[in-house]
Amino acid sequence: MFEGGRPSGTKSEIYRELAQMAEGLFAGERDAIANAANLSALLWLGLDGLNWSGFYFLRGGELVLGPFQGRPACVRIALGKGVCGTAAQTRQTVVVPDVHAFPGHIACDAASRSEVVVPLIAKGTLIGVLDLDSPEPGRFDAEDAAGLECLAALWANASDPL
Repeated sequence: MFEGGRPSGTKSEIYRELAQMAEGLFAGERDAIANAANLSALLWLGLDGLNWSGFYFLRGGELVLGPFQGRPACVRIALGKGVCGTAAQTRQTVVVPDVHAFPGHIACDAASRSEVVVPLIAKGTLIGVLDLDSPEPGRFDAEDAAGLECLAALWANASDPL
């Protein structure tokens, strides 16, 4: 998929290309974990400036680590705690330019400086979050949020319920 290198162009062009690649990865595969693993890898390889890309799934009222790329991560996150827990609880994408300024930030990797978290919702039900971290302050913006929301929706539509 990356024979020609990382997608290039504007952010919106990069996310469109990543969406096409994701659709190809998901074609004929309904397993949510397999699709999450491939999407984590696709984002890790396709976006510059990441130090973590992955999933947390809602289990028993808390977020539990799923497939990811990057350094080992926090295994469990309470709803409403940190950026992931906040995005899950509010069901809203959260873009944080400086994680050190975010009240209650959970530092799974001390190198992370910015973060974006997209809630995963399937048929009106929260099933988890897609989380991306960067060592660069201000790495994520509204364009990233929109592109990642599109990819999260593609994943949810392509995958059977967990």
